[in-house]
Amino acid sequence: MNKRLISLSSLVATLVLLSAAAAYASPDANPLPQNCTSACISPYGEVLGATFDGTSAYSNCKADCVVFDPNHEHGVYSGIKWQCVEFARRWLIRNRGLTFGDVDTAADIWAIDSFTRLTDASKVPVANQLNGSNSLPQKGDLLIYAKEYLGTGHVALVLDVDRAKGLIRVGEENYENQKWPANYARSIEFIARNGRYWLLDAYLLGWKHFP
Repeated sequence: MNKRLISLSSLVATLVLLSAAAAYASPDANPLPQNCTSACISPYGEVLGATFDGTSAYSNCKADCVVFDPNHEHGVYSGIKWQCVEFARRWLIRNRGLTFGDVDTAADIWAIDSFTRLTDASKVPVANQLNGSNSLPQKGDLLIYAKEYLGTGHVALVLDVDRAKGLIRVGEENYENQKWPANYARSIEFIARNGRYWLLDAYLLGWKHFP
Protein backbone atom coordinates (compact mmCIF):
# COMPACT_ATOMS: atom_id res chain seq x y z
CA MET A 1 0.00 0.00 0.00
CA ASN A 2 1.14 3.53 -0.71
CA LYS A 3 2.99 5.01 2.30
CA ARG A 4 1.20 8.31 1.84
CA LEU A 5 -2.16 6.48 1.99
CA ILE A 6 -1.13 4.64 5.17
CA SER A 7 -0.04 7.92 6.76
CA LEU A 8 -3.35 9.59 5.88
CA SER A 9 -5.32 6.66 7.28
CA SER A 10 -3.34 6.81 10.52
CA LEU A 11 -3.99 10.54 10.83
CA VAL A 12 -7.73 10.08 10.36
CA ALA A 13 -7.80 7.28 12.93
CA THR A 14 -5.89 9.44 15.43
CA LEU A 15 -8.26 12.37 14.94
CA VAL A 16 -11.30 10.12 15.49
CA LEU A 17 -9.80 8.77 18.73
CA LEU A 18 -8.95 12.27 19.98
CA SER A 19 -12.44 13.51 19.18
CA ALA A 20 -14.02 10.59 21.02
CA ALA A 21 -11.78 11.16 24.03
CA ALA A 22 -12.64 14.87 24.13
CA ALA A 23 -16.36 14.13 23.98
CA TYR A 24 -16.01 11.62 26.80
CA ALA A 25 -14.10 14.11 28.94
CA SER A 26 -16.47 17.01 28.23
CA PRO A 27 -18.92 17.89 31.03
CA ASP A 28 -21.60 18.37 28.38
CA ALA A 29 -21.26 14.69 27.46
CA ASN A 30 -22.60 13.59 30.86
CA PRO A 31 -26.00 11.96 30.33
CA LEU A 32 -29.08 13.64 31.75
CA PRO A 33 -31.17 11.79 34.36
CA GLN A 34 -33.78 9.56 32.76
CA ASN A 35 -36.67 11.71 33.97
CA CYS A 36 -35.09 14.65 32.09
CA THR A 37 -35.03 12.82 28.75
CA SER A 38 -38.33 10.93 28.65
CA ALA A 39 -41.82 12.35 28.19
CA CYS A 40 -40.43 15.90 27.98
CA ILE A 41 -42.91 18.64 27.13
CA SER A 42 -39.98 20.33 25.35
CA PRO A 43 -36.42 18.93 25.23
CA TYR A 44 -34.29 19.87 28.22
CA GLY A 45 -32.29 23.04 27.54
CA GLU A 46 -34.32 24.12 24.50
CA VAL A 47 -35.02 27.86 24.27
CA LEU A 48 -38.71 28.43 24.94
CA GLY A 49 -38.72 32.17 24.31
CA ALA A 50 -37.24 35.47 25.42
CA THR A 51 -38.51 38.54 27.21
CA PHE A 52 -38.82 41.97 25.59
CA ASP A 53 -35.34 42.79 26.92
CA GLY A 54 -33.79 39.58 25.54
CA THR A 55 -33.62 37.33 28.62
CA SER A 56 -34.04 33.77 27.35
CA ALA A 57 -36.01 31.05 29.10
CA TYR A 58 -35.07 27.38 28.74
CA SER A 59 -37.01 24.14 29.01
CA ASN A 60 -36.60 21.97 32.09
CA CYS A 61 -38.27 19.05 30.27
CA LYS A 62 -40.96 18.67 32.95
CA ALA A 63 -41.59 19.69 36.54
CA ASP A 64 -39.89 16.74 38.27
CA CYS A 65 -36.65 17.03 36.27
CA VAL A 66 -33.71 18.33 38.34
CA VAL A 67 -30.17 18.67 36.99
CA PHE A 68 -27.80 20.05 39.61
CA ASP A 69 -25.89 22.14 37.09
CA PRO A 70 -25.32 25.77 38.19
CA ASN A 71 -25.80 28.68 35.85
CA HIS A 72 -24.11 32.09 36.04
CA GLU A 73 -24.97 35.49 34.56
CA HIS A 74 -22.15 38.03 34.24
CA GLY A 75 -20.15 35.85 36.61
CA VAL A 76 -22.90 35.86 39.26
CA TYR A 77 -24.63 32.63 40.31
CA SER A 78 -28.21 32.66 39.04
CA GLY A 79 -29.36 29.20 40.13
CA ILE A 80 -29.79 25.61 39.05
CA LYS A 81 -30.60 25.09 35.36
CA TRP A 82 -33.45 25.50 34.34
CA GLN A 83 -35.54 26.05 37.41
CA CYS A 84 -38.04 28.87 37.96
CA VAL A 85 -35.81 30.52 40.59
CA GLU A 86 -32.90 30.60 38.12
CA PHE A 87 -34.90 32.57 35.57
CA ALA A 88 -36.17 35.12 38.10
CA ARG A 89 -32.72 35.68 39.59
CA ARG A 90 -31.04 35.89 36.15
CA TRP A 91 -33.51 38.55 34.99
CA LEU A 92 -32.85 40.61 38.11
CA ILE A 93 -29.08 40.31 37.61
CA ARG A 94 -29.33 41.38 33.97
CA ASN A 95 -31.92 44.12 34.28
CA ARG A 96 -31.82 45.46 37.82
CA GLY A 97 -28.32 44.64 39.02
CA LEU A 98 -29.89 42.77 41.94
CA THR A 99 -29.85 39.24 43.29
CA PHE A 100 -31.23 37.36 46.27
CA GLY A 101 -29.91 34.62 48.53
CA ASP A 102 -30.16 30.88 48.05
CA VAL A 103 -33.53 29.26 48.74
CA ASP A 104 -34.55 25.63 49.10
CA THR A 105 -37.78 26.14 47.15
CA ALA A 106 -39.38 28.93 45.16
CA ALA A 107 -42.00 29.42 47.90
CA ASP A 108 -39.20 30.42 50.31
CA ILE A 109 -38.65 33.66 48.36
CA TRP A 110 -41.76 34.93 50.18
CA ALA A 111 -39.72 35.10 53.40
CA ILE A 112 -36.93 37.24 51.88
CA ASP A 113 -37.10 40.87 53.02
CA SER A 114 -34.34 42.35 50.83
CA PHE A 115 -32.39 41.87 47.62
CA THR A 116 -28.67 42.56 47.25
CA ARG A 117 -27.32 45.23 44.91
CA LEU A 118 -24.41 43.80 42.93
CA THR A 119 -22.44 47.04 42.63
CA ASP A 120 -21.94 47.62 46.35
CA ALA A 121 -23.59 44.66 48.17
CA SER A 122 -26.10 47.06 49.74
CA LYS A 123 -29.54 45.78 50.72
CA VAL A 124 -32.64 46.81 48.80
CA PRO A 125 -35.84 46.30 50.83
CA VAL A 126 -38.63 44.32 49.19
CA ALA A 127 -42.23 44.10 50.36
CA ASN A 128 -44.80 41.33 50.20
CA GLN A 129 -48.13 42.27 48.67
CA LEU A 130 -50.82 39.65 49.13
CA ASN A 131 -53.04 38.66 46.25
CA GLY A 132 -55.98 40.99 46.80
CA SER A 133 -53.76 44.00 47.45
CA ASN A 134 -54.89 47.57 46.79
CA SER A 135 -52.26 47.91 44.03
CA LEU A 136 -51.36 45.81 41.02
CA PRO A 137 -47.92 44.24 40.64
CA GLN A 138 -45.46 46.12 38.44
CA LYS A 139 -42.89 45.08 35.87
CA GLY A 140 -40.03 43.35 37.66
CA ASP A 141 -42.13 42.16 40.60
CA LEU A 142 -42.01 38.44 41.41
CA LEU A 143 -45.21 36.42 41.70
CA ILE A 144 -44.75 33.85 44.46
CA TYR A 145 -46.78 30.63 44.64
CA ALA A 146 -47.42 28.61 47.79
CA LYS A 147 -45.50 25.44 48.61
CA GLU A 148 -48.71 23.45 48.12
CA TYR A 149 -48.01 23.77 44.39
CA LEU A 150 -45.91 20.64 43.67
CA GLY A 151 -44.35 20.85 47.14
CA THR A 152 -42.00 23.63 46.00
CA GLY A 153 -44.15 26.57 44.96
CA HIS A 154 -43.21 28.61 41.92
CA VAL A 155 -41.94 32.06 40.99
CA ALA A 156 -42.84 34.02 37.86
CA LEU A 157 -41.62 37.44 36.75
CA VAL A 158 -44.05 40.22 35.88
CA LEU A 159 -43.17 41.54 32.43
CA ASP A 160 -46.19 43.64 31.55
CA VAL A 161 -49.43 44.90 33.09
CA ASP A 162 -52.29 45.45 30.63
CA ARG A 163 -54.99 47.31 32.55
CA ALA A 164 -57.20 47.66 29.48
CA LYS A 165 -57.39 43.89 28.94
CA GLY A 166 -57.14 42.95 32.62
CA LEU A 167 -54.01 40.85 32.08
CA ILE A 168 -50.62 40.37 33.72
CA ARG A 169 -47.98 38.88 31.38
CA VAL A 170 -45.19 36.86 32.94
CA GLY A 171 -41.92 35.17 32.09
CA GLU A 172 -40.85 31.95 33.78
CA GLU A 173 -39.07 28.63 33.57
CA ASN A 174 -40.25 25.16 34.60
CA TYR A 175 -43.97 25.88 34.67
CA GLU A 176 -45.53 24.66 31.44
CA ASN A 177 -42.19 24.08 29.66
CA GLN A 178 -43.88 25.01 26.38
CA LYS A 179 -42.86 27.47 23.68
CA TRP A 180 -43.83 31.02 24.54
CA PRO A 181 -46.56 32.60 22.38
CA ALA A 182 -44.67 35.92 22.20
CA ASN A 183 -42.19 37.78 24.44
CA TYR A 184 -43.85 36.28 27.51
CA ALA A 185 -44.73 32.81 28.76
CA ARG A 186 -48.41 33.28 29.61
CA SER A 187 -51.07 35.78 30.66
CA ILE A 188 -52.90 35.86 33.98
CA GLU A 189 -56.27 37.55 34.31
CA PHE A 190 -56.96 39.95 37.15
CA ILE A 191 -60.12 41.52 38.52
CA ALA A 192 -60.73 44.60 40.66
CA ARG A 193 -63.18 44.47 43.57
CA ASN A 194 -63.70 47.25 46.12
CA GLY A 195 -60.35 48.84 45.37
CA ARG A 196 -58.43 45.55 45.54
CA TYR A 197 -56.83 43.52 42.76
CA TRP A 198 -56.98 39.76 42.49
CA LEU A 199 -54.87 37.72 40.06
CA LEU A 200 -56.86 34.66 39.01
CA ASP A 201 -54.17 32.01 39.40
CA ALA A 202 -54.23 29.03 41.76
CA TYR A 203 -51.76 28.83 44.67
CA LEU A 204 -50.66 32.46 44.21
CA LEU A 205 -49.65 34.05 47.52
CA GLY A 206 -48.92 37.48 46.07
CA TRP A 207 -45.93 39.38 44.75
CA LYS A 208 -42.58 40.70 45.91
CA HIS A 209 -42.38 44.41 45.16
CA PHE A 210 -39.30 46.61 45.32
CA PRO A 211 -38.66 50.29 44.50
